Order: sequence, then structure tokens, then C-alpha cells
Amino acid sequence: MCVRRISTALVAGVLLCGAAGLALAQGEPSKGAAKTLAAKPVVAKPETKPAAAVTGSAEPTLIGQFAGWGAYMATPNGKKVCFALAKPSSSKTNPPNRPRDPAYAFVSTRPGEKVTNEVSVMIGYALKPGSESTLEVGGATYAMYTQGDGLWIKNAAEEERMVDAMRKASDVVIKGVSAKGTETTDTFSLKGLAQALDRVAQDCQR
Repeated sequence: MCVRRISTALVAGVLLCGAAGLALAQGEPSKGAAKTLAAKPVVAKPETKPAAAVTGSAEPTLIGQFAGWGAYMATPNGKKVCFALAKPSSSKTNPPNRPRDPAYAFVSTRPGEKVTNEVSVMIGYALKPGSESTLEVGGATYAMYTQGDGLWIKNAAEEERMVDAMRKASDVVIKGVSAKGTETTDTFSLKGLAQALDRVAQDCQR
């Protein structure tokens, strides 16, 4: 599990380049959207062709837009990565109106690591260490592992069932607690996710 999460974190820089591009395409800034150990991410507009690889990371290219979910592909260090990405349809904080960076949810596939449909969330703030975060979809609640500003499912054996529920449900609700004690609730519309995942599966074969 640890190796899996570390791999996801390293790929997150490339994923969030796509997130930044998605935000630009929808007319919103993406300040502080991504930080990586390797390099500062390069913002890629989805409508443009990918630029050359930068410091071992390739800019993602948009391969399909399905409602609020974009399907992307990139080849960091020559290894193919595909993912579906979206931003929340609504976000709330308690206490209200607390500042935070944009949040993004993505479902990634990395054929070289035999990883398919891994769900991750970049929550937009530093999570409270040891705090409980949850993902609610299809009437079920899944416990999420937290690290830094990222969330991953605690029990990987439940991930396939969770993704299947996400394909069928209308929205997913993600709850977290910041290092300062602010409670957040992000709702992501799931309209278009199934089509985005189908496109990812089609384009991200070995």
C-alpha cells in the first residue's frame, strides 16, 4: 500500500498539470494546485498539444471531455499514465468561507505499474494528521487514508466496488478536516465519469 501511495503521489504532479489546464479551460485560476519533488508543474491547456517533456515529467493532453470530467493521457519518464479528472460542483467549509486551494478528484490508470482506476483526491489544504476523511457514494461510505493534501482509499480491496458505484451514482461527497480544524465538504458531480473512464481504458492500454 505504501509503495502504491508513493507512486500516486509522484504521478500527482503530472495529474495536476491537467487539473490546472482544466481550471484554465473553465475560466478559473489554479494557484497552488500542484507541488512536486521533481519540478514545478507546467500548466497545460487541454486544447493544445502536449509540450516536450519537462524535467522527466510530460504535460498531459486532453483526450476527451465528458460533462465535468476530462480524460487525459501523459507519459512521464516514458511511462504511460491516463486519468479522469474533475473539480467539485460545490464546496463548503465549517466555519464558512475559509480560504483553500482548488480541490480535484482523479481516477488514474498506470499500465506499467498494473494500477487501474485508482481514486485520489487533492483536497486543496494540508489535512489534519490522523484525522478521518470519507468518500460517500451510492449510499456507502469509504474511509480514506490521508497524507499531506491527498486522500486515498484505506482498504484497496474496496476500490473496485467504489469505482463501480461512482460510475452509476449522480455525485460523490468527500469530507475532510484541515490541519487548522476546518471541516470541508466537497461534492463532485459524476456525470460523464463513466464515459471518461471508458476513454481512459481505451487509450491507456499497454
